[in-house]
Amino acid sequence: MLALLALSGGRRDDPRTPAALPGLPQPFLGVAVVGSGRRTAAVDAYGNVVDLRGPGPAGRALVAVSAQRQIAETVAPGEAIVARVRLPNSRLLALWRADSVQQHYLRGTNVLRTAAWFRGERVVVVRRIGGPNAVRADRRWLARARPLDGAAPHWARAMYSRSLLALRALTDRRTGAVVAGAREGWTYVWPRDAAAVALALAAAGYRPEAQRIVRFLTSLDLNAAARFQGSGAPVPRREAQGDAAGWVAAAARTVGLRRSAPLDWRWRDRADYQEGDVGDYLGSAIASGLRADQITRLFGARHGFVRAEGDPDSGLDSATAWAVRPFPRPALRRAARRTLLRLVAQEESRFGILPSQKWHGGEDPWTAPTAWTAWSLAALGERRAALHLIGDLRRAATPLGLLPERVDADTGLPTSTTPLAWSHAFAILAIRELWPN
Repeated sequence: MLALLALSGGRRDDPRTPAALPGLPQPFLGVAVVGSGRRTAAVDAYGNVVDLRGPGPAGRALVAVSAQRQIAETVAPGEAIVARVRLPNSRLLALWRADSVQQHYLRGTNVLRTAAWFRGERVVVVRRIGGPNAVRADRRWLARARPLDGAAPHWARAMYSRSLLALRALTDRRTGAVVAGAREGWTYVWPRDAAAVALALAAAGYRPEAQRIVRFLTSLDLNAAARFQGSGAPVPRREAQGDAAGWVAAAARTVGLRRSAPLDWRWRDRADYQEGDVGDYLGSAIASGLRADQITRLFGARHGFVRAEGDPDSGLDSATAWAVRPFPRPALRRAARRTLLRLVAQEESRFGILPSQKWHGGEDPWTAPTAWTAWSLAALGERRAALHLIGDLRRAATPLGLLPERVDADTGLPTSTTPLAWSHAFAILAIRELWPN
């Protein structure tokens, strides 16, 4: 039985999030993204649309389930577009009332099918954006990708393709604005994240799309904020971060567009990619072009490169990888190799690594540092270590092949927005480094 029914609303006497089915997350937590860059939707494990924006993924919110309400589990069905089906001789039922639910993307597309079983009766809800031609358009777009080496295993090809499709959904086809994720609070453009997406798309053969992203980034006042609206307006309450100009410049060089850092750009006394306290941090220094000898003097310690200038106790930082890719410092390769291998050996879980040894945000592994460390270790010739980290990413990915920002260190379940554009960008770059064509 095929159901395409999608109705807004729910019972007004149901103020709390409905109970999850065994083995599935709570309703109204986005686990998938659909769209092709003109309108983007986040869909939960039950086929409900929990975030819908347009025009473009950074456009106006048509549906936006509050992230705070999601965490508090106080989302009422009326706040989302709820998938409901009518069985023979039955009232309309939401899919969280089913006996079981499964999801998959149609091969090579961002079209999502959710199948549910009610007392042996199978129903299917299809979520697509772009009308009946969405399947053909997605597959035609994916066919443009630069292929991997013939030796690449099936799982690597699958991760590569799904990562490209995730970036397609999260990148505005008209303006080049790339949102970090399809969830309230993440539907902004971070210059660092968007620049990494431009690097990944360029590496995969999507040069026009990469150039469009860079043109958007170079139009921004990078000193104005850490993140931006799809219109280019700065988002208040987070000041500029120290690595933004360096990432934008790297992306511009890669796609053949000229971009220099603002004349008054500074990397010191600003937050870094960890988005915590302001300071003088390794990642910002590397991205901003500090010379190899200066990096060694300011951040070198007996056991490797540390996060904070002059503070050996700040712990090894995975941003060391940036001195290999995409901001190469040949003189630092040996020290970077030692730092990264030590960090992986000491901090790795089954699902990846923490950003740094003294990360202040708990024990949940981050997929982006795991992927960028794999990218740089592959570039250093440490193929075994790189493949090991890519294996961690495979375990951290959802059953749909999407990478959450963070996952629970014990279970591997997502603990933050899913998918994260930044993580998929580095997954593409790492896979292309391992299996170039």
